[in-house]
Amino acid sequence: MLKIDIIGLGGGDLEQMTVGVYKVIQKAIDDKQIVYLRTKEHPVINTLEQQGLLYESFDDIYEHTDTFEETYEKIVMTLKQLAKENEHILYAVPGHPMVAEKVVQTLLQDKEIEVTILGGKSFIDDLLQAVQVDMIDGFQLVDALGFKVDDLVLTQSIMIMQVFNEYVASDVKLALMERYPDDYQVALVHGAGTSTEKVEWLPLYEIDRLKGVYNLTTLFVPALERDAATKSFQTLQAYMDDIAKHDIWLKEQTHETLLPYLQEEVNEVIMAVEQDDIDNLIEELGDVLWQVLFQTSVAEYDGFFNLEDVLDTLNRKIRRRHPHVFDGVKVESVEELDALWQKIKQKEKDENK
Repeated sequence: MLKIDIIGLGGGDLEQMTVGVYKVIQKAIDDKQIVYLRTKEHPVINTLEQQGLLYESFDDIYEHTDTFEETYEKIVMTLKQLAKENEHILYAVPGHPMVAEKVVQTLLQDKEIEVTILGGKSFIDDLLQAVQVDMIDGFQLVDALGFKVDDLVLTQSIMIMQVFNEYVASDVKLALMERYPDDYQVALVHGAGTSTEKVEWLPLYEIDRLKGVYNLTTLFVPALERDAATKSFQTLQAYMDDIAKHDIWLKEQTHETLLPYLQEEVNEVIMAVEQDDIDNLIEELGDVLWQVLFQTSVAEYDGFFNLEDVLDTLNRKIRRRHPHVFDGVKVESVEELDALWQKIKQKEKDENK
């Protein structure tokens, strides 16, 4: 079986490296063993090179591939080939091997490889110290190159790593401005844990004013207060939970008594559409959604079902009824799509029987 030892170089200077990892590197230096680096663009490499470190980096692969997926695949293939040619190899990554390292995850899932993780210090610790924010209420760590704004929990702090140039920063800015105020104060943290550490607090709309390459930059977005997270569905749910607990009017309602209100809001949506009144349509669609939450709150209070049950049923149905979107089923016309839907619906009916 192929054997690969993986160590984490930490997120900063040599002083930030763990003793255990440093001992492994010193042994590699003494044995004149080549250490394979994901990237040599790390604060400790120059110092270790002066101490005699022999290494090969995969920076060349990054420069000659078009996508990160292709880069990771080539690094994995290279490491496997090197492991075949040697008794075992040593692979070093920035930070901690189990934090945002796609190659490591791929190697761990490969049954042909015996992987040993030798740890390291994550940059997260240094970043928390740099921004001086307590994360007791939770936080999210996401990749600037692949995160989805819909997955963000606005009432938690967010760390967005790999904001390494103005183009990436611009994409991140535009995504965040869908949920956060344009002038929301965020922090660009450069080189957390290094002697050159720098924290820039600035409004969100200015984060893409970067010049050059910043390999050790993370964007820190503080948590929004609940009442400020007005573009979050979680905020709406929280409001309804509070109202369901304390509002005496809602406690007296039933599904039947709420129907006239639902009908009224639907009629107002229709009117807004007919009048091409966009601002009013936004408001009335919100009122319809609010009525849905009224209905689920009544059901939850009576012990029948809750909003999560509705979401579960709806998500399963949407996923099941759109194989042409999610499963690669080919349809060439609306007529073919309608035939596909009818087939799916008939299967549902048969299963329900």
